Amino acid sequence: MKKLIVIATLALAPMFLAQEMVTKPVQSYQTAQYQAKKKAFVDNLLSKMTLDEKIGQLNLPSSGDFTTGLAKSSDIGKKVEQGLVGGLFNIKGADKIRAVQKVAVENSRLKIPLIFGMDVIHGYETTFPIPLGLAASWDMNLIQQSARVAAKEASSDGINWTYSPMVDISREPRWGRVSEGSGEDPYLGSEIAKNMVYGYQGKDLSVGNTILACVKHFALYGAGEAGRDYNTVDMSHVRMFNEYFPPYKAAVDAGVASVMASFNEVDGVPATGNRWLQTEVLRNKWNFKGFVVTDYTGINEMVEHGMGDLQQVSALALKAGIDMDMVGEGFLTTLKKSLSEGKVTQAEIDMAAKRILEAKYDLGLFTDPYKYGDAKLAAKEVFSMENRNIARNTAAQSMVLMKNENQVLPLKKSGTVAVIGPLVNNSLNMPGTWSVAAQHAKAVNLMQGLQENFGKEVKFLSAKGANIDYDAKLEDIYAAHGKKTDRDNRSKEALLKEAVDVANKADVIVLAIGESAEMSGESSSRTEITIPQSQVDLLNELKKTGKPIAMVLFTGRPLALTNVKDTPDAILNAWFAGSEAGNAIADVLFGKVNPSGKLPMTFPRSLGQVPIYYNAKNTGRPLDQKLVDKCEYQRFRSNYMDECNTPLYPFGFGLSYTKFNYSDVAVSNANPKGNQMIQASVTVTNSGNYDGAEVVQLYIRDMVGSITRPVKELKGFQKVMLKKGESKKVTFDITPENLKFYNGDLKYDWESGDFDIMIGTNSEDVKHSKINWTK
Repeated sequence: MKKLIVIATLALAPMFLAQEMVTKPVQSYQTAQYQAKKKAFVDNLLSKMTLDEKIGQLNLPSSGDFTTGLAKSSDIGKKVEQGLVGGLFNIKGADKIRAVQKVAVENSRLKIPLIFGMDVIHGYETTFPIPLGLAASWDMNLIQQSARVAAKEASSDGINWTYSPMVDISREPRWGRVSEGSGEDPYLGSEIAKNMVYGYQGKDLSVGNTILACVKHFALYGAGEAGRDYNTVDMSHVRMFNEYFPPYKAAVDAGVASVMASFNEVDGVPATGNRWLQTEVLRNKWNFKGFVVTDYTGINEMVEHGMGDLQQVSALALKAGIDMDMVGEGFLTTLKKSLSEGKVTQAEIDMAAKRILEAKYDLGLFTDPYKYGDAKLAAKEVFSMENRNIARNTAAQSMVLMKNENQVLPLKKSGTVAVIGPLVNNSLNMPGTWSVAAQHAKAVNLMQGLQENFGKEVKFLSAKGANIDYDAKLEDIYAAHGKKTDRDNRSKEALLKEAVDVANKADVIVLAIGESAEMSGESSSRTEITIPQSQVDLLNELKKTGKPIAMVLFTGRPLALTNVKDTPDAILNAWFAGSEAGNAIADVLFGKVNPSGKLPMTFPRSLGQVPIYYNAKNTGRPLDQKLVDKCEYQRFRSNYMDECNTPLYPFGFGLSYTKFNYSDVAVSNANPKGNQMIQASVTVTNSGNYDGAEVVQLYIRDMVGSITRPVKELKGFQKVMLKKGESKKVTFDITPENLKFYNGDLKYDWESGDFDIMIGTNSEDVKHSKINWTK
């Protein structure tokens, strides 16, 4: 048996490097000399600006996708000419953007260029898996590369600012926007946050193919009550700093250029007007130097929160630390009056304008306002085959094998396969939610991917089998943003009969069911997180055929799959995989790619368990672990009478076509002292019949603390490739830095005591080793 040794620190070691990755924010242009030059330029420009022009820099309207001929004559065009606009978003195309920029730099008094933003969330026209799917890859190089590809495409088409990454921690699968985040864990979320920033911004913002990143939503947006979008959030500061703030701070430490305020309230004050959040934490504690933008009409919405009229809330936002007003024009229409009445200061307006101008300077727009957007370059760069191949590989790596009885997968490259489900032939839904710039009609659907890749060897038959939902009105709601579900008006009996007839002609069934793309995403909260009954009925009917069933799950959130998990022989979670979805799913189904994805978010057994997450805290009356494992009830203990405490699929879970065995955990020193470094290691062996990649996960539990501590916390992971029969020693370096937390006084430190070191294949299946660490 061949043995290799892999040693890494607690950040993910680069394993599958496809191109040069930025491993830290090496912004060589941000020298003292550069900063002095920038300050002199911006200060000089500010001295020439009128009050209206300064306030204009804080105004970010949505352009609408107007034609180049309207760039000057439209209402926004006139405001640009008057210096009353700092940037625009929702305009797409190099020629259109150039036409608007020309108005700004040739017709306005001071010729200040605009910045152009767009929701480039998981790719531009080449779309990658939804962010929750990207997180499931646990591959920081692929994640960073996805942002790099998105930046190159968007910048060639004129965009120089993206409202990404979204790093909101959430333990709430009812909330549709879990699809846009990285899941429940602050450590994994932090690693992803900084790598997305590196991918978008690169080493130098001025080079022309990098763009401003915008971390969002600051802060706590993912903790809304009842999983309802935009809803109230209330939590302790200890929880904020330990569990929800880390990914935001990681993005700031990575040099993110901008931050977007969240819709929710924090400590009873909406985040958009919360000075403690936007100034005390973000700027004073974390030393953030960029600019803060509201979310869509975030200032105006504070009126509904009960914070005052538009003038009052606009002043509140400016004084809190908001620099740019998205769409609402509260700043544009009220700040001048507020200044005259002493409700805001000139210094506050100047500082906000200065931050916007500094961002434009960093982008190099004052040197060349037309550097972003080259129609000829865009024609080569956007949706190129090279980018689509990267997206295809990334999508395949993001998929999570959740079940595989009797080795139904990978499928044999022979015989007849029935491909059944409501989205089997639907390209529009493959990119998933928040795919604003995607070429949806050109996305590869499942049937296309199977036919194009294996159609010469395998006979594929298809049938819809069911609509997304029995309720036509609900399905119409699900088909938002043009992502039609192609509802079939035949009776359910006719649809089922067709599916069964097709299945009876096949050797195996590939059943693609779950959500449609817009059943998750913004304003897509659900009170039920199960697969709709129309599709469950289809699954149950196909089961009667006796044919093996490989279920491909489309979803943008954790679903409660208890009522379906035992029916199919295999379950492959494909999320929404992007432009190359069909090709990537085909690659995995037929074994061209061995799945290696791991869940970034817990899948509950039932909605009643929510919120459920791996890094919870113990109670004073925990259920005995033996009873937990047996799913047995015990009175006067923390458990349910009608449900297990354990999830259906735990955080970090994911199977492979091969099998990985773990040795016991070995630690280099069981009694370290002070700032020593110790190493914890396991030997992982591929004992199966396929080459494969495994995400080795390190968890630590602080056994006794000055405040209660989680039962375990992710502190490191490595994605390692092993050939069949191969073993690798995987080693993690651990220092006191990895033991730190915010205590009751919000001091970030570690405490002496006992620690449980755990390494394993997911958050539940781990090997243990105990250590005692003293200061």
